[in-house]
Amino acid sequence: MKTGPLALTLGDPAGIGPEIIVKAWTQLRQTGPAFLVVGDSQSLASASGSGATIVRSVISPDEAAKVFPDAIPVLDIPLRAPVVSGQPTSAAAKSVIQWIETAVGLALSGQVSGVVTAPIAKAPLYEAGFAFPGHTEFLGELTQATRFDGARGPIMMLAVPGLRTTLVTVHEPLSQVAAALSIEKVVNAGLVTAQALRRDFGVEAPRLAVAGLNPHAGESGTIGREEHEIIAPAIRALRDLGVDATGPIPADSLFPEEMRARYDAALCMYHDQALIPVKMLDFWGGVNVTLGLPLVRTSPDHGTAFDIAGRGLARADSLVAAIRMADEIATRRAA
Repeated sequence: MKTGPLALTLGDPAGIGPEIIVKAWTQLRQTGPAFLVVGDSQSLASASGSGATIVRSVISPDEAAKVFPDAIPVLDIPLRAPVVSGQPTSAAAKSVIQWIETAVGLALSGQVSGVVTAPIAKAPLYEAGFAFPGHTEFLGELTQATRFDGARGPIMMLAVPGLRTTLVTVHEPLSQVAAALSIEKVVNAGLVTAQALRRDFGVEAPRLAVAGLNPHAGESGTIGREEHEIIAPAIRALRDLGVDATGPIPADSLFPEEMRARYDAALCMYHDQALIPVKMLDFWGGVNVTLGLPLVRTSPDHGTAFDIAGRGLARADSLVAAIRMADEIATRRAA
């Protein structure tokens, strides 16, 4: 059986993280999955509109599971300086990082069944010296992203009902994507994706559709050589390794419903190629899953939304979906 509740990090306290956590708890308190918030209890109390009455500090995940139906359990790690909703500040960066590190430690030690992360903003973290492009890369460093059958995470997946996409490059500027691609990176992403589909999603015989990089997948090399020199050789290598991979397929033909019925995940070359179709299908309910880690990690597929933070407008759909998906994956891994 899986152990303990999920650990849910507060994210950027000036963003919508505290608000959507309160809304997610309100929705899930009676049915679960149960979670433990790692963060600043005062931020949650302020976001709740009810003050501290629905927030309860706890000292262990076991205590959190018992508290969950009645109050939001918080492993309280207070902010070092005051934060105002909608006004990001690098003064909160060390706390944000500490919350993530603590949640990961709980997961690696088996005290919680997985980690769900509320959104962070990169700019304030960079100002404080954060050296990673985002959550995904930081989690890879914290866990040393263990290898599975020669493949290595972290690999980002976006998931909604009817579509899963994974990324070869993540937070690369578009002008640098082509140079960042390699046969090895495409093969690695494909292997991690296929392994995760089996292990985490229960797909016995995963089918991958691999996107091209250029318009018309390069059109026989006349408008780009990456398909011939990188992507097609990588697909052949994946097939040799036993992965059912097809492509390269032009990205503009990859996502209609009829095409989506033919694969279990689409392997995409860059960020927006993977995220746009997911958000078109379900803008509010998408989930970001980090594959290839020794722990379960999911998050909402949106950012901090500073423009609406503290106004009661944020929707918790994506966070609720992320919590449920983390629980489902943890259950499969335990089985």
